[in-house]
Amino acid sequence: MYEITDPVTDDTIGVFTNENLQALHDQLIETGSVSLEDALLVGAAIEEIDILDLLEYLEETEEENIEWVYENLLAGSENHLRAFVKQYETQTGEAYVPEYLTQEIYDEIISAKNARGNGHGGGGGRGNGRGGKN
Repeated sequence: MYEITDPVTDDTIGVFTNENLQALHDQLIETGSVSLEDALLVGAAIEEIDILDLLEYLEETEEENIEWVYENLLAGSENHLRAFVKQYETQTGEAYVPEYLTQEIYDEIISAKNARGNGHGGGGGRGNGRGGKN
């Protein structure tokens, strides 16, 4: 629809054309392979990074279709972050500390209910239509 070239030239799992993504992937795989707790921290970190990227992408577009996709992805990432945090805190008894998100954004996400990714508001958090946007 938008005639965007797919940057993926190799569908091999764990292979990225973007050198920064490849380095981050390799670092997170190494870190997450140490223990269950480390894997949960890596999962949460990935969701934090995804959330920041999606918030930035939402600011950069006015295309309704693209906003809808980003809002659905954001809802999923926020739900996943809550799940990783809950599991981490259950496994360790320790409070999760956000690594990439501000405390304010993190607190807003964690205190929200899981969202359904329809992108039309009505749910908790920004992820379901960015907090009720219709």
